[in-house]
Amino acid sequence: MSFDLVVIGDANPDVMLGPVREVAFGQRERLVEQGRLVLGGSAAIMACGAARLGLRVAFVGRVGDDPAGAFVRRELAARGVDVGHLVRDPRLPTALTAVLAAGDGDRAVLTSPGCLAATGPDDVPPRLLAAARHVHAASFFLMPRLARSLAEVFERARAHGATTSLDTNDDPADRWDIPGRDPLLKVTDVLLPNATEARALSGCDQLTDAAASLARSGPTVVVKDGERGALLCGGDQLLTTPPVPVDAVDAVGAGDSFDAGFVAARLRGLDLRASLAVAAACGALSTRAHGGTAAQATWAEASAAADLEGVR
Repeated sequence: MSFDLVVIGDANPDVMLGPVREVAFGQRERLVEQGRLVLGGSAAIMACGAARLGLRVAFVGRVGDDPAGAFVRRELAARGVDVGHLVRDPRLPTALTAVLAAGDGDRAVLTSPGCLAATGPDDVPPRLLAAARHVHAASFFLMPRLARSLAEVFERARAHGATTSLDTNDDPADRWDIPGRDPLLKVTDVLLPNATEARALSGCDQLTDAAASLARSGPTVVVKDGERGALLCGGDQLLTTPPVPVDAVDAVGAGDSFDAGFVAARLRGLDLRASLAVAAACGALSTRAHGGTAAQATWAEASAAADLEGVR
């Protein structure tokens, strides 16, 4: 079977709690208004968003042989993502994340990585890379074994004619050190950081400088900038798109839905400007409900919100 998209990375349950006004140690208990158990992980949310947009998607990663892993597998499959290559780790547990929402749009994220650190290049079947039009990797800093070999994985994918993209996501250690960074970026067609990540990865405070610095290593750099929209830097192009107005409920996973929109638009043959508009629409529309996957856009919704005729 061939796939439009192979996504490599993290998948875990998210326990969402909030609004959190106070965390009290000393064995004290506090109450919050809402709690939800939803599918999490940047890669998993991106895969679901891409499937919702009509792509044929396969997921590569690890979960434990436990109820949390069964939950992840079931949630991905229910959203049309192929889980035939989702490894069940017999020794290590599924990653778990607690998302503490502050109520003002900010949040704290606590993750127990479980089997994520065991994810490696051997989990990525060569035949799957050969069957993909595009390969996307996410949560680079949570999977050090895979990170060290990701350039080789991307090289194999590109040798079969696939394009590649990377969303590093946050670095919990706050070091932002990518081993073999330049070789990896040379085989990355699209780099998809948010504004904070772009500045940290580049060492540049000014966002356009940060994007341009990263783009000099090879990729088209597409930066998510929240309420300011998004920008793209690649070759001699610098493009921006405004935010899409929406009554936002929860921004968890919005960046991953943005990634899905950009990749889906490019695979449909849209140019960079139109793809940036679709990505911004997908990110915004995903905030209409709690959790990363509940309100992800269909292609019809995303293209309407992006006003593709107006963009062209």
